[in-house]
Amino acid sequence: MSMQQRDLREALVQTYAEMIRRGLNQGTAGNCSVRCPQANRFLVTPSGMPLEAMTPDAMVLMDTGGEVLGEGKPSSEWRFHRDILQARPDVGAVVHTHSVAATALACLRQGIPAFHYMVAVAGGADIRCAPYALFGTQELSNAALEALENRKACLMANHGVIALGDDLSQALNLAQELKRLPSNTWLPSSSGSLFFCRRRRCSESLINFVITVTKDILPVFIKFILPIASLIRTIPKSPQAGHSVSRHPLRFSRMR
Repeated sequence: MSMQQRDLREALVQTYAEMIRRGLNQGTAGNCSVRCPQANRFLVTPSGMPLEAMTPDAMVLMDTGGEVLGEGKPSSEWRFHRDILQARPDVGAVVHTHSVAATALACLRQGIPAFHYMVAVAGGADIRCAPYALFGTQELSNAALEALENRKACLMANHGVIALGDDLSQALNLAQELKRLPSNTWLPSSSGSLFFCRRRRCSESLINFVITVTKDILPVFIKFILPIASLIRTIPKSPQAGHSVSRHPLRFSRMR
């Protein structure tokens, strides 16, 4: 085993421990994966293993054909880990959580609308909710991939959250943000309508977010400008002020 693979195994164990410490998962729920430097290989957390039993050697090495290379039983969700890493060369790590507020929103089969500028941290003007599919299936993986198009995070109906990153640390921090944002939709909607941004405000937030949080502005701006331009064209028009756009208890209205 190479030193680099050993480091990735240790990072997976640490990430899983941090997911539990931050309240993103409980017990044996949730999982994470990381791309290996060798082509077509990745490491994923094992199935049904409590944190206290996890060691670097327990992390499961797989190839993109779905074969286990060595020992161990991979997480039942290995398919969407494999498919995301295979379809998204920009992604180096995947984190899946069952954080309470996000899972509750996913059980309403709702995504997160453009109500706050930090929604843009996931790469767009909203965070989608993938249609329901049974856990561990190819159907769920396909639905997640579609919801993640031009995004770094999504909800999965009646299930939980997927967050992506260049590495495990970045994916974990995005998952943390997905723990907070759904709570911020519940609180204001419990006392009235939740106002969301016009199309122009969404595009401003996306562009400003990229410029503000990035040290190397020009390369990242070039990387994001085309997806942003495409996204702006696809954002639906805001409803008339005071009109509801949800069949569920959350009520969304236009920001003036």
